[in-house]
Amino acid sequence: MRSFEFEEIREHCLDKMHATEGFPFDGHTCVWKVNGKIFAVADLDEFSGVTLKCDPERAVELREQFQGVIPGWHANKNHWNTVLAESDVSRKLVLELIDHSYDCVIRGFSKKQQKLLGF
Repeated sequence: MRSFEFEEIREHCLDKMHATEGFPFDGHTCVWKVNGKIFAVADLDEFSGVTLKCDPERAVELREQFQGVIPGWHANKNHWNTVLAESDVSRKLVLELIDHSYDCVIRGFSKKQQKLLGF
């Protein structure tokens, strides 16, 4: 049984300030960005989970704690995790991890960029 669905992920990502959605790679890999930087990726056609940016230490902790958190699919394994929809990861936690991913990207912007964007 799935803990979360694609539409829940999409809605939560798009609720973020300055978030955009696009398909830069192909017609089914949905990418959510803030100010041009990716914070979430999911396959629209074969949705099985979402790939999210994560603090490297927390990424390892999550992988050790949950079977449904694996190294990021097609991403830097130090900074990205894939959270599987059919797993031991709750809907609440995946939404928190989307927030964390978004925040990681925002923290990577210069103070000037953050200020211009209203953060």
